[in-house]
Amino acid sequence: MSIQNLEQLNEMHIDVLKEIGNIGAGNAATSLSQMLNTPVDMTTPTVRILDINDAASALGGPENVVIGILAKLGGDIEGIMMFIIEQDFAKSVLGSLLGEEEVSCDKLSDMELSAISELGNIMIAAYTGSISVLSQMMIKASVPAITVDMVGAILSVPAIEMGSVSDKIIFIEDDFLSGNKDVSANMLLVPTIDSLNRLMGKLGIAL
Repeated sequence: MSIQNLEQLNEMHIDVLKEIGNIGAGNAATSLSQMLNTPVDMTTPTVRILDINDAASALGGPENVVIGILAKLGGDIEGIMMFIIEQDFAKSVLGSLLGEEEVSCDKLSDMELSAISELGNIMIAAYTGSISVLSQMMIKASVPAITVDMVGAILSVPAIEMGSVSDKIIFIEDDFLSGNKDVSANMLLVPTIDSLNRLMGKLGIAL
């Protein structure tokens, strides 16, 4: 029997998603460390199944301005993956990469946008890579699109594009530690239900 929506995921399914989140976050921390040329540690990610309103609350409320990096997934897993970072995280990354002390996230230059895009590529690849390694499934991610906006507006994208699939999202909350800085980043995954069934089947998890 296959699942029809994310609400039907049980504890075993959630544990699998947590393991994917753990591996993905570990890969992300390693890649981020290489990108910034500084040690980066992480705490254990928190994985939850949330509706859009609860996700908005977890991201600081619908009016909180953040940076969203969106990629569409294709191949064996179809859906949307969105990496959401706080402005402080973006400023820290841009400061390390470009040596800039003052960064205005609502007026990012082409060079700054390119750096944020590369960050998005690295982080999204870290998570899709963890899924691929565990499941031996092939996943393609589109070139990421970047937007700086309020959480409510950013979350309207998966709500509109994937609303016919589910009003729930897989919410992976990470904390990365670099030097004396503790920055939060969040990965949102909205797979099609068929893709999720394929993934659990490949992993040998009963549905």
